[in-house]
Amino acid sequence: MNNHEIDFKLFGEEMQCVEIELDPQEAVIAEPGSFMMMTDGIQMQTLFGDGTNTGFMNKLFTAGKRLLTGENLFMTVYTNNSNQKRQVTFAAPYAGKIIPMNLAQLGNKVICQKNSFLCAANGVSIGIEFQKKLGTGLFGGEGFIMQKLEGDGMAFVHSGGHVIEKQLQSGEILKVDTGCIVAFTSDVNYDIQFVGGIKNTLFGGEGVFYASLRGPGKVWIQTLPISRLAGRILQYGTGSRKEEGSILGGLGNLLDGD
Repeated sequence: MNNHEIDFKLFGEEMQCVEIELDPQEAVIAEPGSFMMMTDGIQMQTLFGDGTNTGFMNKLFTAGKRLLTGENLFMTVYTNNSNQKRQVTFAAPYAGKIIPMNLAQLGNKVICQKNSFLCAANGVSIGIEFQKKLGTGLFGGEGFIMQKLEGDGMAFVHSGGHVIEKQLQSGEILKVDTGCIVAFTSDVNYDIQFVGGIKNTLFGGEGVFYASLRGPGKVWIQTLPISRLAGRILQYGTGSRKEEGSILGGLGNLLDGD
């Protein structure tokens, strides 16, 4: 293997964290802000880019690509400098699942939704993947610029809500809301399609476009995209309170303190 070979344990159900066990001189890279805790003997180092490129221009190019996906310009590397096994733990930023991915078993490349990367074995490259078709670029929304994880080590991405894994056969098509896609292997064909129908467009409430994933390959789908959750919270927080099923109405608000 070119990447460090790490062991891990997942903890929790809906608010998960992943504990990475590092042998001496092994390292893991992670997004800033994902760190939870670590045992003594592990050294933290902040690097420009993802730490896989040498030379200033290569690092600058990598950092610029990360900036396009909304990520931090820097990555943090955690290295076990002791002579014993040590552990470092990373937590997901919101309720959902952490998905372990062995890139060596997934064609050495996985495309994932931006902001979904959590951590990976040192040596895994984190870049960007542009969807090349014009329609996908104009209407893909959340799925236009995605993250690209390359290497032969372990990588971990997080999702919102529950995760459904599907293995698509050759030619099999799965139509998905663009925000519900977590990741897919590089052999899956990704495209954007128009929903169609004036009533669907005006009153469907699900958007005008959806993603079309064509097999063969593996895909991961999330039940609760963070954008959908944030939209509902914002709608509830800024709008008037709806009294669904309540016979008290405004009186109920007075009684419960609102």
